[in-house]
Amino acid sequence: MGAHHRLAPPTSPTFWRSPLRGPRLTAVLGVVLLAGITLLFVTGLLSYAAYNPDLAGGVNDKTPGKGLLGFYLFDWPTDPHWIYRLTQGVHVTLGVALVPVLLAKLWSVIPKLFTLPPARSVGHALERVSLLLLVGGALFEFVTGILNIQLEYLFPGSFYPLHFYGAWVFIGAFLAHVVLRLPRTVRALRERTDPAADADDTGLVAVRPDRPTVSRRGALGLVGAGSLLLLATTAGQSIGGRWRRTAVLAPHGGRDPGSGPNGFQINKTAAFVGIRPQDTGDDWRLTVEGGGRRVRLDRAALLALPQHESALPIACVEGWSTDDQLWSGVRLRDLAALVGLGAQPPDLLVESLQLHGAFRRAALRGNQVRDPRSLLALRVGGAELSADHGRPARIIVPAAPGVLNTKWVSRLTFGEW
Repeated sequence: MGAHHRLAPPTSPTFWRSPLRGPRLTAVLGVVLLAGITLLFVTGLLSYAAYNPDLAGGVNDKTPGKGLLGFYLFDWPTDPHWIYRLTQGVHVTLGVALVPVLLAKLWSVIPKLFTLPPARSVGHALERVSLLLLVGGALFEFVTGILNIQLEYLFPGSFYPLHFYGAWVFIGAFLAHVVLRLPRTVRALRERTDPAADADDTGLVAVRPDRPTVSRRGALGLVGAGSLLLLATTAGQSIGGRWRRTAVLAPHGGRDPGSGPNGFQINKTAAFVGIRPQDTGDDWRLTVEGGGRRVRLDRAALLALPQHESALPIACVEGWSTDDQLWSGVRLRDLAALVGLGAQPPDLLVESLQLHGAFRRAALRGNQVRDPRSLLALRVGGAELSADHGRPARIIVPAAPGVLNTKWVSRLTFGEW
């Protein structure tokens, strides 16, 4: 076979034949990602702050080596009570919807990954390094995020540090890439057509393009349609109500959680975390400690205390949430009063009967303890908690991530621990 018929290697400009690639297409996709990823990063930071990882004792901190990366942390509020449901719902839904845009953007610039020589100048070398970190970081963050949404923990180690540190590496490369490419992006958006291959200084326009089978506008339409499809099949898990049935791609979306007061979503069953029926039976006792005092209460003693109601959702890091459920039980601040800490109860350590899990022990800030809606819940919707929803008692706190609403509570420690 003649030399002119041999397949060119990916490092050759003639290998890439698509007539769609060009600086304008790449710029349009880049602008969409610039807006979307910025919002993803902000909501991701908020999600991290919602765990209150800088509480004394480091119980909630799954990234103890964060150092300066936690510079922005603040006391997570309890108002509005749906704030975490909103921010995490946006984070997860937007992340899923951006997948087609991300893949299209990577496809549009893939020839740049194979250009030779690897570095023609210092500026070109910085651009190549930022591009490699950007591509690697984007794939890592999106893949680990989607696996976490689907409750498929296939990655090595804990999701929290992997996703947290990966986000900072990615955003650093993202900002560097934006700074390096912004002038060229603006110029490409202003121009109505891409330059010819012989006048192209981006390396994106095909030297020997094939005949087009779809226009660039049509390609953008397909990408947009893919994003809208993913949006429509994911968002329902956060919106709730009838829309939950449309979330067919979400593990807690289209699944029927059953009927009755306990008929709403959970992540883990009692059996999964090792809770046995005898652990939550008549011999169960709640230990409350603080201020040098300790009391032990059975379920009857808890029911004899003043009962209060709170209408609050459960919202989880995977993006799913419930509608507001009507919980009833004992206020956390009333339990603090039992050990002499009634005026300004301090931070609280909550311990569960479960035998394993990242948040078997979880800490709440004093502002969360003092909120009158924060309960040690004994009932939901007028019925006793089911085993899977935390019987005999669970925590419910406004605006807190789901894992901080500890189930199967065995001990409450107010103050130092």
